[in-house]
Amino acid sequence: MELVLLTALGVGGATVIGSVIGFCFKKISHQFSDIVLSFAAGVMLAAAVLGLILPSVEYGGKWGIVIAIIGIFVGALCLNLVDKLVPHLHKLIGPDQESHGHNTNLSKVLLFVTAIAIHNLPEGIAAGVGFGSGNNAEALVIAGGIALQNIPEGMVIIAPMLAAGVSPKKTFICAALTGVIEVVGTLIGYFAVTVANAILPFALAFAGGTMLYVISDEMIPETHAHGSERGATWSLLAGFCLMLATDVLLG
Repeated sequence: MELVLLTALGVGGATVIGSVIGFCFKKISHQFSDIVLSFAAGVMLAAAVLGLILPSVEYGGKWGIVIAIIGIFVGALCLNLVDKLVPHLHKLIGPDQESHGHNTNLSKVLLFVTAIAIHNLPEGIAAGVGFGSGNNAEALVIAGGIALQNIPEGMVIIAPMLAAGVSPKKTFICAALTGVIEVVGTLIGYFAVTVANAILPFALAFAGGTMLYVISDEMIPETHAHGSERGATWSLLAGFCLMLATDVLLG
């Protein structure tokens, strides 16, 4: 339990780290942000398949593949529903609009921050479910990939809020709260599968589906929207291979 709690704090704290970087370097290049985000996407992609979906098939027994497929689509559909209610990242701040633009509308910026917070909940749940499977090594890698994603997210929150006239103190508090949501999600995911172990196969696939949706619908389009497509692609492959090698070595 201590490991889960520390990991939850680490995952949420990554957003705070990104926020601090955002304060220090208010004009971080899109290329740098895209490379970091792509690397995290590669780690998350491998973690979703190796650490969540394949174990779901294994734990599901005879109906494992059916449970996994249903879980993946239910997870993706849930995030799709959230996206319809509160768009995220590239849908709020598109490739034609710099996130640090001085004419940024405050309501749009606050919606952007709220969207990040809402999307952090299922990401946190994915990290918690990973620990519920009992494989702490893979769970840590899953959480690490999510934490890597949270760093550039924390970075991009800062500049638009400051440009919209929000005080530095309130900006930092808002950024920190998006990380707190992820801590809550991690604990929810862990306790859910611990209390009801029978839902573990579905929960693993559900978490994997949410991660696949985030990677495909948000992370990859975001990293390919600023002219860094080639670098982003190689970075994603590097992240994927690192996770693959880690999984083999730890296995």
